[in-house]
Formats: sequence, C-alpha cells, structure tokens
Amino acid sequence: MKPMSCFVTGTDTGVGKTLVSCMLLRAYAARGLRAAGMKPVASGCLKQGEALVSEDAQALQAASSVPLTLAQINPYAFEPPVAPHLAAALVGQTIDLELIHAAYLALCARAEVVVVEGVGGFRVPLNARQDTADLVGMLGLPVVLVVGMRLGCLNHALLTAEAILARGLMLAGWVANRIDPHMALFEENLAALEERLPAPCWGVIPYRHPLTIDDVDWVLML
Repeated sequence: MKPMSCFVTGTDTGVGKTLVSCMLLRAYAARGLRAAGMKPVASGCLKQGEALVSEDAQALQAASSVPLTLAQINPYAFEPPVAPHLAAALVGQTIDLELIHAAYLALCARAEVVVVEGVGGFRVPLNARQDTADLVGMLGLPVVLVVGMRLGCLNHALLTAEAILARGLMLAGWVANRIDPHMALFEENLAALEERLPAPCWGVIPYRHPLTIDDVDWVLML
C-alpha cells in the first residue's frame, strides 16, 4: 500500500482506533517517513494541572516520528466523557472545523503523512450542524475503518461504509479488531465482511488482554 495520509474512524467508540492509528504511524516511520498523528477532538480527558490531556493524543504523540506538542495533535480537549458537541457545550465552547483544518495543514507542513483519528464513530456530531463526516470531507482524506468484532458489527460496518461512500469519500481499507474473545462464528463474520465491504482488509488484530501496540505491529501489511 502506498503511504498516505488518512482518517481513522470506527464502527463505534472503544473499538481500537487509537491502536490502529499508532500502528499506521509506526509502519510509516519504519519506512523512513516523517509521520504525524492527530486527534482533532477528544472528550473524557484527564486534568493535569491546568491542562486537559487525552490519553489517545499521548499515544499518537509517542508513535509520531516528528516532535509534536499535545496542543498540535489535539486542538480540542474536553473533560466530560460524553459526545464531543455536548462536552463542548458544557464548557461554553463550539467546535470549529475551520480551526481543525488549519491545525491539520500545519501538521502537513511538518510531516510527509498525517494519520487523523476520529472520535467515536463516523457520524458523531461535532457542533450544532456538523459531524465527523463533514470534517473528513473538509480534510479531503481517505478513510480507514476499524471494525470492532462483536455481535452487531456486520450491520455497523456496512452502514458506516455506506455512509462514507454516500459522502463521496474513499474507503481505503478496514481493520478487524477482535475485541470480544467470545464472539460466535468469528471467522464466518470476518468472511462476511470481506465479501461485502467495498475495500480491502488491511489486517486482523487478535484478542489479547492487555493489548499494546508492541503486540500487533506486525498485523497491518502495509
């Protein structure tokens, strides 16, 4: 696969978007590329002194091969662990997609490839009128879909792929993450996705607890 900037989304929250984003960053860095991670919006951040810190942004910072501050990676950080537009409203803010776009372009000026990680799924509201799909369209990035392999994932994955294509966006590939070790008929579900999703599978992440980036660097065949 040709190295490219991309937007990593998921079938839901907690399905492994950060893990896959870090895997991509490491794979690109291993090729000698200047790779930068970005988490435009994060909720459920931890307060450290006067700052709000996203654990996802910290992981992307560590996996990037160019030095970046957390503020460069994560323009919007909110403490309440709720949907981002609600978290912003609770603190009297509005998420501005133009500001995110400017931050993304600043990263592009420093890196050859930028991996942008979304928040939640593909249609998560970001403000009163715009959602994640609008952000991806503004950034003009191909999408990588992380499928959390559990009961219901077929519907979630196919609907997400449909929404991506309906916006005129490119679904570059998808990654299956086995988050439920007890999922019935795992191989059959994986085959169903391979037959139906209009993009290649980039890899399958096996279940392991705890699972770290060092356990799965080999999975994505880039």
